[in-house]
Amino acid sequence: MLYYRPNIPMATVPITIHPYAFLGKEFLKYEDAKISVMTHAFMYGTAVFEGIRAYYNKEQDKLFVLHLEEHLARLLQSCKILRLQPYYTVEEMSKIVIELLQKNKPKSDAYIRPSWFKACERIGPSVIGDADEDSFVVTSIDLGDYLDTSKGVSVEVSSWRRISDNAIPPRAKINGSYVNTALSKANAQLSGYDEAIYLTEAGYVAEGSAMNLYIIRDGKLITSRVADNILEGITRSFIAKLAADELGLEFESRAIYRSELYVADEAFFCGTGAQIVPIGSIDHYQLGDSKAGPITAKLQALYNNIVRGKEAKYSNCLVEV
Repeated sequence: MLYYRPNIPMATVPITIHPYAFLGKEFLKYEDAKISVMTHAFMYGTAVFEGIRAYYNKEQDKLFVLHLEEHLARLLQSCKILRLQPYYTVEEMSKIVIELLQKNKPKSDAYIRPSWFKACERIGPSVIGDADEDSFVVTSIDLGDYLDTSKGVSVEVSSWRRISDNAIPPRAKINGSYVNTALSKANAQLSGYDEAIYLTEAGYVAEGSAMNLYIIRDGKLITSRVADNILEGITRSFIAKLAADELGLEFESRAIYRSELYVADEAFFCGTGAQIVPIGSIDHYQLGDSKAGPITAKLQALYNNIVRGKEAKYSNCLVEV
């Protein structure tokens, strides 16, 4: 069957994979860290993951891992929802991540992907089984900006709706649920946009394809409710704290109507992978000029300093490698 695909160049993120990975209970060379094509997680999407960033400070020749324990605690929460049975604690996983980075010795910003997955080989989607059917893997790569953070991205409100808590809970980072993300992202790209924003089935604003969303109206920072099927973002919470503590901004988590997107003074995406990404237009409604708005720019600058260990006040957010 043929389908229409316009000749639109797609933005790609170049990947340099680091030489070592961790699989099961041992460190391996990346090329030796393999699983079967019949692995349950591959066949049915029965895995959970986290994306963790580490930032390289060239002047200090140090790597800083951002919110390491928070991410790994959320990973265990995802395991609980999917009924996986992890055999490592947050502390043990933290040590594995740090040791992996020490082995890989990145000299640039890095992205770490820990995952628990159903490692057995069997037919049938159920995740009920023995603990020895589950396994742990961590890989790391060089990664700069996932999206262009230097200018306002163009966004469409997706025709695809966000998955709900009663279908595949968005508060769990379940691998299979990212098909929802893939559909909205692909449509946005094929329509000439950079990104997409989901609505819930009830018509409220949820989030971006794989990141949380903030709008700014009359000097107030506004984000969607957790009840609107969003990921309980670690960066989302951190941004709210920075905005209140450093900029004195009022913060509100509430239902957001679609039309509010078009009259917002500023808007931006945020997430560990995305970082802080200014939104320039939504459905061809322009938000300011092509750069970050004044509040977004201040948050962006502060965030960029914090993650590279340049703000001692927030050193507790970082683990130095």
